[in-house]
Amino acid sequence: MKLYFAPGACSLAVRIALLEAGIPFTSTQVDLMAKTYDNGADYRAVNAQGSVPVLELDNGERVTEVAAILQYVADQAPAAALAPAQGSFARVRLQETLNFIASEIHKGWSPRFNPTFDDATKAFFTERLVSKYAVLNARLDKTTWVNGETFSVADAYLFVTLLWRNFIPTELPGQTALDAFMQRMMARPAVQQALAAEGLVK
Repeated sequence: MKLYFAPGACSLAVRIALLEAGIPFTSTQVDLMAKTYDNGADYRAVNAQGSVPVLELDNGERVTEVAAILQYVADQAPAAALAPAQGSFARVRLQETLNFIASEIHKGWSPRFNPTFDDATKAFFTERLVSKYAVLNARLDKTTWVNGETFSVADAYLFVTLLWRNFIPTELPGQTALDAFMQRMMARPAVQQALAAEGLVK
């Protein structure tokens, strides 16, 4: 497998999942501004949207969208228990959480990274983002991981979105369960390995 990534982007969640699953892979860095990879090749030939991640399988098939890739990775290594079994109600709950993170949190960050948006617009989206994180903070007040007592690929995705606070400082007042969650994530060897691979820790 080959992972197309950009350092610190949502593709980091896929890297973490691959490492947790013990699946061998290579990775290729993408310049998201220039839409290039491998010293100038047009990345839009890999993904017409020009975004990461893309997971290229050994048979040449390519998978896009974080939630879909994370579940695919989990299903390739069932012994790692990164996702409940297909068809189970627990799997529906995982899909529910992944979709919430993708649509309500991940997309909520986009205006904050956009230099064309004014401060008032960014403030509006920041307030909305904080309210969405509060939903998961309340859940993590009662559980170790975002979907219960078992680590899953949803935790990798949530972790990466919270890590973006290192790029754009964002206060989450009173959301201490999320801070504790981040400490647990940072203690995982796969997370440390993934961060080091992308140059995000020394």
